Amino acid sequence: MTAPTLTSYKLVADHGFAETRLNESNQQLCFFTKRAFKKGEEIASFSSGSISRTPSYLTVQVGTNKHIMLQPSYLQYINHSCEPNCFFDTTTMKVVALRSIAEEEELGFFYPSTEWEMNQPFQCFCGKPSCIGEIKGASFLNREQVAHYRFTDYILQRLTRKARKKVA
Repeated sequence: MTAPTLTSYKLVADHGFAETRLNESNQQLCFFTKRAFKKGEEIASFSSGSISRTPSYLTVQVGTNKHIMLQPSYLQYINHSCEPNCFFDTTTMKVVALRSIAEEEELGFFYPSTEWEMNQPFQCFCGKPSCIGEIKGASFLNREQVAHYRFTDYILQRLTRKARKKVA
């Protein structure tokens, strides 16, 4: 039997409530809490650094042809998760806990919760039972997947319009 390998992380930056760390095995930057958060609690507030008409892998969609760069920029290191523990609420401009989050836990959000069609789709390898595989954006999700996640107000409006078109 092979012993499980432990992932090693290197501290990159301390943000008070959380840290940016480098996963030394895959060189990916990650965002870890330095304290626990309760379900519904605000983790951080954010604003729009710049606004673009087109998405990039670093933007968050807030409207049709409206994509923002997050400020503070370190929030961009909150990676995708098919079992997210946080959510970018683009109406209140707050990152909130979707469930209780333990100290030292990596933060993750569901990318399609903020993106209709992603600029750079990718294959998720999280290995979670709920993993949806290819991450392309909310427009590609089926009804069961949509029912499982929380979405921004903008994405929810788009999903509602899409569902109405299928009924009509």
